[in-house]
Amino acid sequence: MRITSKGQVTIPVELRNRKGLLPDTEVEFEEHADGVLLRRARKPKQQTRGRALVRRLAGTGTIKMTTDQILELMRGPQENV
Repeated sequence: MRITSKGQVTIPVELRNRKGLLPDTEVEFEEHADGVLLRRARKPKQQTRGRALVRRLAGTGTIKMTTDQILELMRGPQENV
């Protein structure tokens, strides 16, 4: 790899896929005597309202319904077309 004039490098797609480094994944750099370690950020730099809400609600659902049952509940019974 070569660092661009903007200080950017491309992480190979195979490595990104194996490590789950998706677009907008926050990473951090750790300096060592023999190089630099890149890792997924331990804590997102910015806790958005949406992320906080999802984190708070994750795993709290207690009603077991299929997607079709939820849609019928929301839309009402659908006639076959």
